[in-house]
Amino acid sequence: MMLDEEKTPAPEEQTSSATEEAPATEKSEFPSSEPASPEAEDTAEETSARVEVLAQEEPTAVVEETESLPEAQAEVSVTQSTEDDQEDDDLPAEKNAEDDVIIAPESDDEVDLPMEELTGAGPSHDDFNWSIDKRGAITYPPEERQRMLQQYDATLTEITENEIIRGKVSAITSGDVVLDINYKSDGLVPLSEFRDVPELKKGDEVEVYIESQEDKEGQIALSRKKAKILRAWESIVDSYKTGAIITGTVISKTKGGLIVDCNGLETFLPGSQIDIKPVTDYDQYVGKTMEFKVVKINEQIKNAVISHKALIESDLAEQREQILASLERGQVLEGIVKNITDFGAFLDLGGVDGLLYITDISWGRISHPSEVLQINQRLHVVVMDFDENKKRISLGLKQLTPHPWDVLPPEITEGATVSGRVVNIEDYGAFVEIMPGVEGLIHISEVSWSSQSVNAREYFTVGQQVEARIVTIDRAEKKMSLSIKQLTPDPWTEIDQRFPVGSRHTGTVKNMTNYGIFVELGEGIGGMVHVSDLSWTKRYSHPSEFAKVGDPIDVVVLEIDREKRQISLGHKQIEENPWDTFETIYSVGSYHEGTITRRDDKGATLQLSSRGAEVEAFVPAKHLRKEDTTLPEVGETITVKIIEFYKDDRRIIASHVRYWEDIKQKAEAAAKEEKMREVAETQAIIGEVQKKVEKETLGDLAALAQLKKQLEKEDNKES
Repeated sequence: MMLDEEKTPAPEEQTSSATEEAPATEKSEFPSSEPASPEAEDTAEETSARVEVLAQEEPTAVVEETESLPEAQAEVSVTQSTEDDQEDDDLPAEKNAEDDVIIAPESDDEVDLPMEELTGAGPSHDDFNWSIDKRGAITYPPEERQRMLQQYDATLTEITENEIIRGKVSAITSGDVVLDINYKSDGLVPLSEFRDVPELKKGDEVEVYIESQEDKEGQIALSRKKAKILRAWESIVDSYKTGAIITGTVISKTKGGLIVDCNGLETFLPGSQIDIKPVTDYDQYVGKTMEFKVVKINEQIKNAVISHKALIESDLAEQREQILASLERGQVLEGIVKNITDFGAFLDLGGVDGLLYITDISWGRISHPSEVLQINQRLHVVVMDFDENKKRISLGLKQLTPHPWDVLPPEITEGATVSGRVVNIEDYGAFVEIMPGVEGLIHISEVSWSSQSVNAREYFTVGQQVEARIVTIDRAEKKMSLSIKQLTPDPWTEIDQRFPVGSRHTGTVKNMTNYGIFVELGEGIGGMVHVSDLSWTKRYSHPSEFAKVGDPIDVVVLEIDREKRQISLGHKQIEENPWDTFETIYSVGSYHEGTITRRDDKGATLQLSSRGAEVEAFVPAKHLRKEDTTLPEVGETITVKIIEFYKDDRRIIASHVRYWEDIKQKAEAAAKEEKMREVAETQAIIGEVQKKVEKETLGDLAALAQLKKQLEKEDNKES
């Protein structure tokens, strides 16, 4: 504001006013109307310079001063900054805590007033603003200052920590982005958090997260990254509640699935939720942008599980309903093999799955569906059955072709020779597939002409190629019986000529049981050697102690039963019966040495070999004890007494107790006999002495008395 020019007052008045009313903050040095001394007199140049200094200290305040000069009256007007300095006037004022006043900012503009303008007449000194101090600060009343502060705060935005606000980009530096959030100060956000916005420019609005209203440097701590994560989490939670679809980019794979970036938030995509088909190669999805559905969230750790499979299933749900609505038994559909199991294969029929059981894949036997089918193979199948409630569809593949029994060639008749592959083995025989879907049974009785029982699981193997003759065939029942033995003539028609009773032969051990050994004498001819006919002298608890399967063995034909097709064989009959000789060697009461080969609670088996005649004897437990009451160990050699001998049963019973008891008795008898002989000799000596003695003397009596005591003493010992 410019001061209006007024008439300059009288020199006396001006001098008095300038002297009495000058501000205390600035001492007036203007000259009075009276003559002044040279020291107090100011030149025009000094006055101009002082006004210039005052203008620099108080650029925003309006100052009115009128000074009287000795030569002329002048009016001085100092205005506020020009319009070019208006931008500096908009800066907020600083608050001086010491004086509690408002200090206007300094201006860079200088006021240069020529000396001629200072001579003009000015206003009255009563119009001067006495609230301005030497620093240009204006003091306001408390009420006015409070009102102005409230008006200033009303122009600002209230912010709270841990909330998201919008800010406008006011500047972009090499490392930070300056945001105007309409607060007392601007906020800084690292430029690295805007890497996803390469076209960021001044004036753009972005959302930021308030971490702290004031950090250690006194600035507002903002984060765009946390704002994005929080917004992303809110979006995921909303999608989980509403079922909305979200978009994300697969950034890496992890154990059991993939990591997906959904608007800045990492989520987990399990491998089972990638696709409706099993996925083994996760790398093919890294870097792809896909749509997902949120299936699970964890509010505490801010984690989410998403699914792409759920979207595919929802799309296929409508197709599934349409297919199920149009299904009919016997309908032929095209499907793709999506999975193969041990019991069958699952086919994708265009939105709905069907199960093709292994028994419905081929008319022939297969051990696994992979022998016929492959993953992603396209094939036509027929609908066998379906359950609308459980949405299960049973499919068939072999039903698209005629049953092989219905188109069986006419040359397949009884008596014909066929070859095939063993596809199944049971205890009663083996099933042979002569063509896909056509099988025949070879019963164990049709394997060999021998009456010996055949173990089908040992004779046949799955996959084995065999040749057989058709015995019976029933096309209506789809059954066929086969025979291997009928490929050769029946050897039993000439059994008497080839293997007469008493003839000796060498056969091969084919099988063993607890009671004997089966020996093969020729093709289709075999017999059994009973365990009791293996040896004349040894007893075997099991035939495996005597021979092994495949060993050659010499046998004698003992008996032939043509009706039962059985031959009784013997091995011990190769030699003469040694028990006639044993009867003379191991007679009852004889003593023999033997080695213990076995021992149990019932007794011990003793191997005897007197005079080269090897035979086993049994020692009962009560006859096995030694003289010191201990029992002999296996491998120990002892002497026994034969107490029983059974030639017909080929059995010898021996006793070790009887042996040492007999020895003891013989020793006692010998000792007694020796004593009696000594007594007789003594008595003979006494008789001879008595004959020689004619007189009795005291010495003789003493000798006789001593002799008598000796005889009595010996009698006492014997008794």
